[in-house]
Amino acid sequence: MTSENSQSEAAPIAACTISRDVQNFDLLIEDMETVMGEAWGDLGFTEALAFFYQPEAEAVEFVALAMDAEDEGNLPLMGEIITQAKSRGIKVILVAEDVTPAALHKLLRQGADEFIPYPLPEQELAAAVERLRVPEQPVAQTPAAPARAHKLHADSQREGAVIVCHGLAGGSGASTFAVNLAWELAELTPSERPSVCLLDLDLQTGSVSTYLDLPRREAVMEMLSETEAMDEDIFGQSLVSFQDKLQVLTAPADMVPLEFITPEDILRVVEMARSHFDFVVIDMPHTLVQWTETVLTLSHVYFAMIELDMRSAQNALRVKRALQSEDLPFEKLRFLLNRGPKFTDLNGKSRVKRLAESLGISIDVQLPDGGKTILHSCDHGQPLAISAPKNPLRKEIAKLAKSLHELGRSDAEAA
Repeated sequence: MTSENSQSEAAPIAACTISRDVQNFDLLIEDMETVMGEAWGDLGFTEALAFFYQPEAEAVEFVALAMDAEDEGNLPLMGEIITQAKSRGIKVILVAEDVTPAALHKLLRQGADEFIPYPLPEQELAAAVERLRVPEQPVAQTPAAPARAHKLHADSQREGAVIVCHGLAGGSGASTFAVNLAWELAELTPSERPSVCLLDLDLQTGSVSTYLDLPRREAVMEMLSETEAMDEDIFGQSLVSFQDKLQVLTAPADMVPLEFITPEDILRVVEMARSHFDFVVIDMPHTLVQWTETVLTLSHVYFAMIELDMRSAQNALRVKRALQSEDLPFEKLRFLLNRGPKFTDLNGKSRVKRLAESLGISIDVQLPDGGKTILHSCDHGQPLAISAPKNPLRKEIAKLAKSLHELGRSDAEAA
């Protein structure tokens, strides 16, 4: 009883600092004492996630998430802290010292309400808390521009080309390639802008929405759940427009099993997209699933992305055996080597040749290493053509997009 009475008499915690070691942010401690008195506490990163599930968290008004350069390796954990805090109505102030702009942008995009550089400017924490306490004004009934639905015409009779991007190893760059190829196709020339739809079929870890800074729409899950009832309006409601030039079907907002959709579902979705767009670019999961055969059959070009390493070689060999054992058209795969050797790297070129010979494949395209610029472009949610138009990887993808467009046009004329 004594402990319960003392707890009830104690002032409730209204704010918390969250950091690896709060002693590294002594100015933050002083400002928290000035603003909150004794009604605040301190938590570590992992402690914070557990605290959010405690009853005491209901009284917390805001948290100050403090980080420095050493914490950038824990961005996923800090992003989860922000997400959990926001889901419970807790405001988040981000206090950062020597942190890269890309990391700050990512955390702010995940929901942090305020950003203050460290060392803290005079009275800045108090000002940030005051801003957080101002009630949010309801937005006038104006729909968000990026999330507006794409209107499709019911009488569309296109037969768009299906271009598939499949990474044979994690981190091989297939999603980055798919996003930038789709954008290059949509932006060939001012006079030639084919209609392009980008489908993110990596249902669990799809990152197309991140790379284009687009919202994940609940309508995607609803559409995939009932493709039998899907029509032009339902499919159009599931698409999100990027700069009014590229239509995107993002991965669902929630992580779902890859078997959530059937081959019949995929067939309906891809055929719907083909009938309304000149090009349909598909980003596939790394895993082979029951509907991989459907996509492979529908594809006009099936890019298999690999790197010059053992894991890519082994996975390419596994895929080759799997497809050939099921009498599937393995010859449709067009192998792309990402981060290929430079023009003067004769040893690297020799390794590429030996890799192709040992696997019994043809490496049709070699993409250069775009460097750290690629990561920055993805984190900022922009295609390379916008953020780094002179990047060598962007130039090669643009050339490939042009050749695909010319190939499609020649096939149409021949038909």
